Amino acid sequence: MGQNNKVTEFVLLGFTQDPVGQKVLFVMFSLIYIVTMVGNLVIVATVIISPSLGSPMYFFLASLSFMDAVYSTAISPKLIVGLLRDKKTISFTACISQLFIEHLFGGVDIVILVAMAYDCYVAIRKPLHYLIVTNRRTSQK
Repeated sequence: MGQNNKVTEFVLLGFTQDPVGQKVLFVMFSLIYIVTMVGNLVIVATVIISPSLGSPMYFFLASLSFMDAVYSTAISPKLIVGLLRDKKTISFTACISQLFIEHLFGGVDIVILVAMAYDCYVAIRKPLHYLIVTNRRTSQK
C-alpha cells in the first residue's frame, strides 16, 4: 500500500518575519495598489468620457488599463492581507485559481499589446487610409 499525500494548502513565507517590517511592507504595497488602481481607472474613465479620444489606440489603451486593474486585483490583495495575518497560508484551489487568472490576464495583455502594435503599424504605413478607416462617420455609411 502506497502513501496518499495530498497537498491542501501552501505556506507563504513572505518577505520578512519581522512584525515591524511586515507592517511597513503592508503600507508600501497598499499604497502601490491604490495608486495603480486609481491611475488605471482614471485612464479608463477619461477614454470613455472624452469624445475626442475615439481612435482605436485609445480604446486599446483603456482596455489595457482595465486588464491591468483586474490583474492587480487578482494578485495584490492576497499579498497585502497575508502581511497582516499570523497564519500565512493559501489553499491549493485558491493558489491554482490565482495562477490561472494571472496567466489569463497576462495573455490578454499581450494580445492587446499586439493589437496596439498592429494599429501603430497601419497608422504609420498608410496614414491617409488609416484616418478614413478610423473615422466613425465614413465607416458607418
